[in-house]
Amino acid sequence: MPLLTRLLPAVLAVAATPAFAHEGHDHEAGWTLAPSVVLPLLLAALLYAIGFARLWRRAERGRGALRRGALLYACAWLSLAGALVSPLHEAGERSFTPHMIEHEIIMLLSALLFVAARPGVPLLWALPDGLRQRLAGTGRWPLWRMLADPFVATALQAAVITAWHAPSLFDRALRSEPLHILQHISFLAAALLFWRAMLHGRTGRSGAFVAAACLFVTSMIGGGLGALMTFAHSPWYQAYASLGMTPAGLTPEQDQQLAGLIMWVPGGLYHLAAALWFLGRAMGEGGEDAIRAG
Repeated sequence: MPLLTRLLPAVLAVAATPAFAHEGHDHEAGWTLAPSVVLPLLLAALLYAIGFARLWRRAERGRGALRRGALLYACAWLSLAGALVSPLHEAGERSFTPHMIEHEIIMLLSALLFVAARPGVPLLWALPDGLRQRLAGTGRWPLWRMLADPFVATALQAAVITAWHAPSLFDRALRSEPLHILQHISFLAAALLFWRAMLHGRTGRSGAFVAAACLFVTSMIGGGLGALMTFAHSPWYQAYASLGMTPAGLTPEQDQQLAGLIMWVPGGLYHLAAALWFLGRAMGEGGEDAIRAG
């Protein structure tokens, strides 16, 4: 209860940020249109559109699956573009809370939607024939099979999250644009690998149990890190602490506590809900196996 009492003004301040800005704050967050961000996004959209068009012309059946995949890919692309290009990104330069929201969108929403869209085939069909045939065999590479294992993918994502939230490395990323870009790339890559391992990794009932276990562990790791931020008595990151009050009127301590709470509660519950979904699927498959055996 004392923690919630301290954070309530912070939540209200963030909710009132637009009004606060119009009342005289002299710097509002703008759109991030740097080529290093916009060009890769446009390339990803263009390649998918080319591959989708080629497959659509060839497809006699399965157009419904192509359409669903394209819709999921569009939602994934829009959520990623919104996180990286919208004022949310620039706001994260001056406040930890929007920065945390940006990271959660990238790792929880965008990455999951990209994996659910199964974009590999359309993206491959956008490439020249020789390159497409060479890349189509990457699923047989021993390194890929090792990285795509659910336990390995879970450990890699946990390592990426933990490493980048270390104060020294996080502060460096805030002060260095190339390092900041690398941070976002590694977050997205680790999350893509993780969700791919969860959704398309091991099959059957045992695979669902493995996914549930990995998601539960991930919820504990992310939630634990968020809880440590929330209950910390001083800011972890000097880059934010040196800015003083945020545009929403939060102190550096309140800003970190609110960011930690977002990572702890919504982020932890997101993974926990996914774990329960996989657990329910495993139990359902177990019941069906028992009925068939009987």
